[in-house]
Amino acid sequence: MRRTYTDLHVCADLNNLGKASGLAEKASRLGYGAIAIPLQRSVDMQMQGMRNICRDLGVDLVSRVDFRPRNPDELLRDLRKYRRQFEIVAVLCDSKPVARQAAKDRRVDLLNFPQIDYRRRFFDSAEAELASQGLACLEIDARPLIMLEGADRVRLISSLRREAATAADFHVPIVVSSGVSDAMLIRKPMELAALSSMFGLPGNLAADAVSRNPSAIVRRNREKLSPKFVAPGIRLVRKGKDC
Repeated sequence: MRRTYTDLHVCADLNNLGKASGLAEKASRLGYGAIAIPLQRSVDMQMQGMRNICRDLGVDLVSRVDFRPRNPDELLRDLRKYRRQFEIVAVLCDSKPVARQAAKDRRVDLLNFPQIDYRRRFFDSAEAELASQGLACLEIDARPLIMLEGADRVRLISSLRREAATAADFHVPIVVSSGVSDAMLIRKPMELAALSSMFGLPGNLAADAVSRNPSAIVRRNREKLSPKFVAPGIRLVRKGKDC
């Protein structure tokens, strides 16, 4: 089956549509079929303009929101208020209580941890066990792997190796995204997959991390957001007086 490559974390500034369209154009040229752009908590007016640009480029634009809650209660409030406005919900986990709550909540799609401060990367066996019982994937951004040097890069790779092994033990899917805001830093999908070998992902799982895993999240959530969705596996085919 032909893979559709998806980058779920393209950090385009929709207040600068020229630069944002450059990111989308580069992603299209490198072979991505879909990209997700983080939005503000109320859907940006510029989203429609960006959607038109992506449509002309043949790229599927996915709406995403990044939550950075200070505590679990704030996360729950955000999820209640905004979950159905976005196709992708990511939680930037800056504390262990937030990470635990995000991992076990089935409304969360992606768990994203601080890129540089390895002491605040809380994805351990307890976190993975919670995520395995929900729907959350571990998201790893490639940007710091490209930009960091020296000891910081070594520590990050060491942390990612542990996290990737823990995710595999508990069957938690991994999504590898770019996390970039500059078109010069976007890499081809299989180059992202190749970067994944630095933290121990084998070839087939690395390819899934930039194709099947992110595509499955988008497909699942679009089905849930459809007015025809009733429950997993149940869709409204027809409604009316005779049904």
